[in-house]
Parts: sequence; structure tokens; C-alpha cells
Amino acid sequence: MRASLLQIDVNDDESVASRRERVADLVRDQAGADLVVLPELWTTGAFAYEEFAAQAEPLRGPTHEVMSKAASDAGVWLHAGSIPERAASGTGPATEGALYNTSLVYSPAGELVASYRKIHRFGFDQGEAVLMGAGTELVTVELPETVVGLATCYDLRFPEMFRGLVDAGAQTFVLSAGWPERRRAHWTLLAQARAVENQAFVLACGTAGTHAGVPQAGHSIVVDPWGEVLAEAGPGEEVLTVDLDPAKVAATREQFPALKDRLLGLDAPAR
Repeated sequence: MRASLLQIDVNDDESVASRRERVADLVRDQAGADLVVLPELWTTGAFAYEEFAAQAEPLRGPTHEVMSKAASDAGVWLHAGSIPERAASGTGPATEGALYNTSLVYSPAGELVASYRKIHRFGFDQGEAVLMGAGTELVTVELPETVVGLATCYDLRFPEMFRGLVDAGAQTFVLSAGWPERRRAHWTLLAQARAVENQAFVLACGTAGTHAGVPQAGHSIVVDPWGEVLAEAGPGEEVLTVDLDPAKVAATREQFPALKDRLLGLDAPAR
């Protein structure tokens, strides 16, 4: 399974429309990959809070149109990162007009097969935490090679979420992020921890550049089920491509069956 993480440079000098088209061309360049992953809120910037409302779009808005076609043109599964979504009526457990940080996943035919509203909002009662609604549902997507569990940025700090994704069948975690440079050490550490404790692959794709005055960490990373870093990007815009063996998840869980010894959080008898 070949995965390509597109670490997009998000800066204030490029319009959203221009970046959308540029990123679509980068997706098309990945023809031959099985899975392509984009970062969090790459259209606006994860810290550009004042732009969220102005740039919010429906699930099947302009970003959907461009990304659907790009996935189809390239013939790839595409995790198109996340957008500031303005909820319409009939879109699940949401208030019409509310904003969500929502990830989009497309099949190689360009079909929107899944969306995930970010559960853990960052900001400590500021920024995203007050501007965006909280998602309520864990989301997995079955690819031909692996079952993917979806997460977004700040979610990485909450291990119970990843346990829930494992219980839902996830073998690979795909995480899009706009992680700041000043906490880059946490990014690497937590990506490896989520891989080791859940015996799963972690594909974590972040942004590069500076947006809303916040330098981004870059350093998108791919970690295997033993916690080994298979590939890591630098600080700038970059395409990080890696070949994975999905069978390694089952092999690891069989060779070192730590997940079978879980007790807390399970409806299991005491022993």
C-alpha cells in the first residue's frame, strides 16, 4: 500500500481559491498511490480563526467539487484534510448553520464516502473551541488494504478516542493537522505513542508555512505498529510517500498481543 502525505504550505499571501486549485494538481500528481492525505483546514489555516465563518462551506461545496474531481482524476483514495463546514439541515446530529471542523474522504471514483467532524476542539475556551461545534461520532473507512480510523490534530492528545477507533476495527489512523512549531516535540511523541499502544499505523499529515502569525510544525510522519518512524517530512511544503505492509498490523497484534490484556474500559470480567 502506497500512501502520500501532502504537507501543504498554508500562508496568508495565497487566496483560498488559488490554493484549492494548486492542491488539486498536487493530488493528481499522486496517481499510482493508493491513499493520499491532506492536512487540517488547509484552505483557511487552522489558526485563522477570524476566517472560519467567512470561508465556511457546505459539505458538498467548492472544496468538495475540486477534491472529488482530483481523486477521480488520480484514481486514488483521498483524505482531503478538513474544511470549515457550515452545517445544512439533514446532515446528522448538527445545528443548521453551525460550524464544524470536518474531514472529507473520497473513493478513487470521486465519491464522498465519509466525513468526520472533529471531536476535540482546540483553544481552551477560545478560537476553535468556541467557534466550532464538536463532533460526536467516531468514523472508520474500509479501504481495500486496511481499515482507516479518522482523527484531526488536537484529537491526537486523547488516547481513549484511538482505543474507540481500534474497537471499531481501525488498523491505520489517518490524522490531518495544523500543528504549531512550538509544540513539534509533542507531535512526534504522541504519533509514536498512538501507534505503539494501539499496534496500528499512524499517518499524520500537517501543514507547513505560517498562517495567522503561527509558524507550523511541518514534519508530517508515518509510524508503524511497533512505533518505528518509517518516514518524516521536513519543515517546508513536501510530498511524503511511503510504502506500507498492512499485514504488519495483524502480525504485530499476534506476536505481542497486548490489546488482548485490556481490562479498563471494557465490559470484561475481573480476574
